[in-house]
Amino acid sequence: MKLCKVIGTVVATIKRPDLTGHRMLLVQEEGKRSGGKLVALDLVGAGVGQLVLVTSGTAARVATGNPGCSANAAIVGIVDEGGSNLSALDK
Repeated sequence: MKLCKVIGTVVATIKRPDLTGHRMLLVQEEGKRSGGKLVALDLVGAGVGQLVLVTSGTAARVATGNPGCSANAAIVGIVDEGGSNLSALDK
């Protein structure tokens, strides 16, 4: 899993049927200001500016509830900043 920040939304006029009903968000891995961007399916109702947990590969497909899904990344959690020191993760 990766700690990422939601930096935008992705709009697709046409997408595979197995992705229908899922929002797509653009996320950037924390600590990587250049690169490290992914398009991830939003499974938890995240919004722009929030810190999220992103899983990829088979774990992302399983998280959608459809192991045959074509997704390669999925947002599986929203990080609550209220009582934690996230900067400690960088050490």
